[in-house]
Amino acid sequence: MARSDSAADAANPGRLKQIALTYKMTRRADKKIGLVLAGVFLLILGVFLAIGFLIGHPIYLGILGLLLAFLGTAIVFGRRAERAAFGQMEGQPGAAAAVLDNVGRGWTTTPAVAMNRSQDVVHRAVGKAGIVLVAEGNPNRVKSLLAAEKKKMNRIVADVPVHDLIVGVGEGQVELKKLRTTMLKLPRVLSGPQVTATNDRLRALGDLMSNMPLPKGPMPKGMKLPKGGPNGR
Repeated sequence: MARSDSAADAANPGRLKQIALTYKMTRRADKKIGLVLAGVFLLILGVFLAIGFLIGHPIYLGILGLLLAFLGTAIVFGRRAERAAFGQMEGQPGAAAAVLDNVGRGWTTTPAVAMNRSQDVVHRAVGKAGIVLVAEGNPNRVKSLLAAEKKKMNRIVADVPVHDLIVGVGEGQVELKKLRTTMLKLPRVLSGPQVTATNDRLRALGDLMSNMPLPKGPMPKGMKLPKGGPNGR
């Protein structure tokens, strides 16, 4: 019992420190966050106190209002902190991969399954909606990357639907802050075992490609492999 109490006491400072850090990070992008939170808290508490005085129960309604004021303030803080975080991540390399890692349970994410010299990249997520390819980078360049990766997925797992999304703010693109919501709205067409089987097939393909022997340097001009294979039989 004493151990659990001490563990809880040790965890509380950590939570408070994390909240304070989140607030500081949010305030960098949202200068009015303090005023907004104070306004939400006072508004909720004031409404309940007013109702309490009107019906003759200011103490009961005041306690309820205090609890709901804390809850409402926490909700508003969470949303504005999330918005500020997405604003800071917007346009940063790998931002989409960070969002995909937090889509939720049931999704398996593989970052950077395809990339070109311009650092445009395609990430892959597998879930009950099927395979989702998420591209970030120049919209004109990533289309060819998506097309090639989608063609490969259709060849390997032809029975699994493949969706493709481009992260951005242009027409036909998905904003970074809406990426998670967009993926969760996709229709669920696969069962749990089918998702596992799809991941296993894609993982096996990745292992096969990573274990494939490749030359460590360029082949000298004019050099030919000996007859009978690389062992020179």
